[in-house]
Amino acid sequence: MAPPGSAHPAFGLGALTLVGGAVGYFKKGSKASLGAGLFCGSMLIGSGVLISGENQFEGHALASTTSGLMAVGMGQRYLKTGKVMPAGIVAALGCVSMAYHVKKAIEWK
Repeated sequence: MAPPGSAHPAFGLGALTLVGGAVGYFKKGSKASLGAGLFCGSMLIGSGVLISGENQFEGHALASTTSGLMAVGMGQRYLKTGKVMPAGIVAALGCVSMAYHVKKAIEWK
């Protein structure tokens, strides 16, 4: 059975975050990028699994929290460095993802 459409953003951003963390590690040797990518990516993929099952509210709540952490963390980095890639992009994706998942969590509440 295919996951519902509302789980796809969590799976997609989770996979992108995992890959981005690995690229940051292999390109620059950044252990922080690897750790954050693994943590946030895993949490987003886990939220997608919850959304696909019987725990839609909990999945969307977890995804919105994780996306919010990404937005705040990378938003601060963007303001400090002014670099759009990767900080600005990840902050923007985190904001969009958080808004989507908050909306979906409210629908399931």
